[in-house]
Amino acid sequence: MKPGPLDPAPSNVRFADLARDLVATEAHVFWLDAGPGATSGSSYLGAGRRVLSARDGVVRLDGTIVGEDVLTELQSLVAESPVGARNGDGAPAGFRGGWVGVLGYEYGARLVGVPSAPGDLPDALFVECDRLWSLDHGTGRIDAILGDHEIGAAPEMASPSPPPSPARVSDVRPRWRHDRSAYVRAIESGLDSIAAGDVYQVCLTNEVRVPTAIDPFEVYLRLRRDNPAPFGGFLRIGGVTMAGSSPERFLSVSPHGRVETRPIKGTRRRDPDPVVDRALADDLRSDAKERAENLMIVDLMRNDLGRVAELGSVDVPDLFAVESYPSVHQLVSTVTARLAPGSTGIDAVRSSFPAGSMTGAPKHRAMTILHGLEGGARGLYSGAMGWFGADGALDLAMVIRSIVFAAGEARIGTGGGITASSDPTREVDETLLKARLLLAALGAPDTLPDASD
Repeated sequence: MKPGPLDPAPSNVRFADLARDLVATEAHVFWLDAGPGATSGSSYLGAGRRVLSARDGVVRLDGTIVGEDVLTELQSLVAESPVGARNGDGAPAGFRGGWVGVLGYEYGARLVGVPSAPGDLPDALFVECDRLWSLDHGTGRIDAILGDHEIGAAPEMASPSPPPSPARVSDVRPRWRHDRSAYVRAIESGLDSIAAGDVYQVCLTNEVRVPTAIDPFEVYLRLRRDNPAPFGGFLRIGGVTMAGSSPERFLSVSPHGRVETRPIKGTRRRDPDPVVDRALADDLRSDAKERAENLMIVDLMRNDLGRVAELGSVDVPDLFAVESYPSVHQLVSTVTARLAPGSTGIDAVRSSFPAGSMTGAPKHRAMTILHGLEGGARGLYSGAMGWFGADGALDLAMVIRSIVFAAGEARIGTGGGITASSDPTREVDETLLKARLLLAALGAPDTLPDASD
């Protein structure tokens, strides 16, 4: 089957149906999903056979050691990847082939040069696309970009999907890394570091694990139904599966070197009463603590991008915008730049990963403090997920509002930025707010117990 637009009309070829069939038949599969209600942008679905993984400074390609740094290996591998038709068949610009996967937080610690906790998951996982489809949300057009496209026979023959099954309430008790009292103490320690002048902000996180044999793809379908987000996604690579509904872009780079990052700092819950809901959004927009926290990360990202950007090109076209999602309002800013001659998109990732919105500022000192407070590895949480294109472009989302499935467990990271004006009780409540829909998708309770519970 030749690459190109697929018939019948997109209304009769549901991308989710195709995704379900692909997940059922392929070992290494991805769905980078702009969401069921998206009216612009693209979603990508595909699979591959070649797997690149990294752990503790050892990079393997299909199990064979090939180097020490995953971005270095990606730089050369991406340039050799097969590429689908771009413009000749009228297909939209965007991802046409390359590698898809995730960078974990501990890989970022290695880049920054700070200690990291040992973990049981890879620091990075990527698959090379040999089958790839795109969905243009502006036109509803589905394109077959790479590969023989034989799933059943063709995407137009994908089996119709039933709606996601409701999550059954489980009697399994989630295991939190820090109970409520311990997490409050960690927040207070972070506040002490801020008061001492060691750091301006730290993004402290917690983790909850739920033993489960649930189908991760069903969980993802629930997430995209109940909490659609512009950077949702489902990945299964190398025995690790991730399902997420991220609202935050970490970094995008165009083929011509335009760079964009959209850090999120600041959260309010949604309310079913429209008047109350608007008041919550307005409160977020005007809250001095939230604005200061957001501005610190904007300045950090400007500095990170400035190391690889053309002189004078770093700009902040949008500061303190409120974006609303089904469960939360978020305070979002946009930083843009243009790559300097000789710099690549991978250089931009290297200079800015892990994202400042998940570390604090200054980055090196904040990450060092967090290593002493968090008591374990973050794993893939607070890393970056997305694609590296053969044309030098890339688009990566933050791994937040996400669930990682491995070793018979579902793992959820959640946290928030701590500044001098933070209230520990409010910060604990924010971590629960961010985890609530994820735990609900697993059928798990969303309470954070105390040591005596």
